[in-house]
Amino acid sequence: MKAGDFLKNEAYADTLSRIAGEGAAVFYDGEIAQGIVDTVQNAEGNPGVLALRDLANYEVKARPAICATYRAHDVCGMGPPSSGALTVGQILGMLDNYDLATLGADNPESWRLIGDASRLAFADRGRYMADSDFVPMPTEGLVDPAYLAERAQLLDTDAALIEVAPGTPAFDHAILWADDESLELPSTSHISIVDKMGNALSMTTTIENGFGSRLMAPGGFLLNNELTDFSFRTHVDGVPIANRVEPGKRPRSSMSPTIVLKDGAPVLVVGSPGGSRIIGYTAKTIIAHLDWGMDVQAAIDMPHLVNRFGTYDVEEGTSATEFTEPLTALGFEVNARALTSGLHAVSISETGLKGGADPRREGIAIGE
Repeated sequence: MKAGDFLKNEAYADTLSRIAGEGAAVFYDGEIAQGIVDTVQNAEGNPGVLALRDLANYEVKARPAICATYRAHDVCGMGPPSSGALTVGQILGMLDNYDLATLGADNPESWRLIGDASRLAFADRGRYMADSDFVPMPTEGLVDPAYLAERAQLLDTDAALIEVAPGTPAFDHAILWADDESLELPSTSHISIVDKMGNALSMTTTIENGFGSRLMAPGGFLLNNELTDFSFRTHVDGVPIANRVEPGKRPRSSMSPTIVLKDGAPVLVVGSPGGSRIIGYTAKTIIAHLDWGMDVQAAIDMPHLVNRFGTYDVEEGTSATEFTEPLTALGFEVNARALTSGLHAVSISETGLKGGADPRREGIAIGE
């Protein structure tokens, strides 16, 4: 193959035609399902144990959205087992107690607050977030404004937090979970759509890693690698990990397809690929748009500064590296690296729609 060549995937075209004509059930039973099972069970070097009954027993779950309040807006996204809406909501909920608009985008103090709010949210994420069909979760407690205001008090300091720990949100179940350990590699896609009727869609999809599991089913599609989104360690000192592997359980993800609403109407549709950094990319874009008045393209283009577990990643080759010295002086460990988000966003206002696509990856904003 060379640039300009066309690649035809006739097997995949046939799979899509069958699903269109016969419904989704054809994917979970019969020839297509058997092809998936055979591919997994005969994988060279690392055969799996997937069986036809696993596919036949699969059920799509409709789960309620998770919403958090930020600057008199409702920021809504996917519920567990996605950690995206909860963690984005926690970051913004803590920052709602600080005047980022006055501080401004060029102020290291803004990024100290954003970085440590992210660390606190990721501490809760690692302790509590998993498939709520299998583990009790303090979902409402994690985004309760009173809890987030209490956590925000930890940010009232002059330097980076020396260490962070999970908080104690309101929880009607007494079990204590241990902290998660999972790989969560990035290979994700995102689209944001608003149609002429005002319907809004934010959709993130993933196969977890580049080319997923590197296994191609006879139906012409790659199989995902989502098992690595589980914690392969099940317990720490006898204490169970919420996101441990269990039969039938869905792994925790960081996908953060988000719709921001004002008075019940959508004003921003946004999301990104990027592994666990998706959360930081999405939160930054919302902050840039709502606090710093940037249009969606400028908010997307803005260089990334992302903190998850302590190290502050700043986007190499951009003005974000100018924060290296002041963030280091504040007590952060700083690392310049490529931060290849793939943000797509649409803003909705009285003057119409405006779209933005991330120049760091392929993508385009189009409309009529």
